[in-house]
Amino acid sequence: MYLDFYGLKEKPFSLTPDPQFLFLSQSHRTAIEYLIYGIEQREGFIVITGEIGTGKTTLCRALLERLDKKIKTAVIFNSFLSEGKLLESIVKDFGIVSKGITKYDRINALNQFLLETLSKGENAVLIIDEAQNLSIKVLEQIRMLSNLETEKEKMLQVVFLGQLELDEKLRSPQLKQLNQRISIRYRLLPLNQKETENYIYQRLNIAGSNGNLIFSRSAIEEIYRITQGIPRLINLLCDRSLIAGYIQGSFTIDKDLVKRAEKELQGNQPPIAIVKPMRPWRIFSSLKFSWRTLLLFLLTIFIILNLSGISWLNWAKEFSHKSFEQIIFYLSSKSYISKIPFIYDESNKIKREIYPEKPE
Repeated sequence: MYLDFYGLKEKPFSLTPDPQFLFLSQSHRTAIEYLIYGIEQREGFIVITGEIGTGKTTLCRALLERLDKKIKTAVIFNSFLSEGKLLESIVKDFGIVSKGITKYDRINALNQFLLETLSKGENAVLIIDEAQNLSIKVLEQIRMLSNLETEKEKMLQVVFLGQLELDEKLRSPQLKQLNQRISIRYRLLPLNQKETENYIYQRLNIAGSNGNLIFSRSAIEEIYRITQGIPRLINLLCDRSLIAGYIQGSFTIDKDLVKRAEKELQGNQPPIAIVKPMRPWRIFSSLKFSWRTLLLFLLTIFIILNLSGISWLNWAKEFSHKSFEQIIFYLSSKSYISKIPFIYDESNKIKREIYPEKPE
């Protein structure tokens, strides 16, 4: 909608994860350092948690790009799996060919794969996104897989990426043994205000902005206040703000446009829509309606004046300096007004003080 207006080649604030728009905050970089250290040092279980929209999936993609090529990876994005299906997915994602389809066959195939990997001086890591959705039974099965180890080293490293409720689930009594095996825990933080500003302008630049599109200082502050630095919410709000700016014809996104976008996202304001120019025949129809209204008003005045015995000339002289409200008050105060089919809105009744001197 607004791409041509702003001179952009693509939408800068799409919710779809795109590697070219990768932005790593200080918290993201710290998390990656912990992950790489834990994997390379064969620490076993690593847990990274964060609020919805803080970039955990983005973090996962960034990690995969930075891992050494000698590290074999299996990534599970669908965490709503049964024990059997999860094991099947792990074996398949590692590229393991199992001789059978039973649980025993697959665990045996996984064990052989891990031993061969270790003998080559390589490593293997299992990454599970949205891990808070894993059932207690599935989590226990993953713990059992970690028993595939030598006397000195863990052959399989496991990374859990999940929302904050994952921490609570891991503290449950049924998962006490798993919880004790977690060697590294880190909570991913939202962006701070400066990072929010850098995030916005980096995405604009990648999308093709030539610098004419500006978010004012107050707009940045408002975006940060509303989103609290959560990237997904920043994307939603900025996209709506650009639509609002496009409708207004503005290359500067200010605080008011951001507030309008916020209200629309909350459902407190009608959706922003392009106001199309009125077609000629609609303008003509509108004018016809206005003329009919004016003629009806003049006809009403004519009838009232005839009934009251006031000539047009005297009326014009008397009321030439009066306001519309004063004229209406005078006419409605006449006793003969009841003889005329005249609708008078009581909710908008004009007080007598508006016209204190009643004409004779």
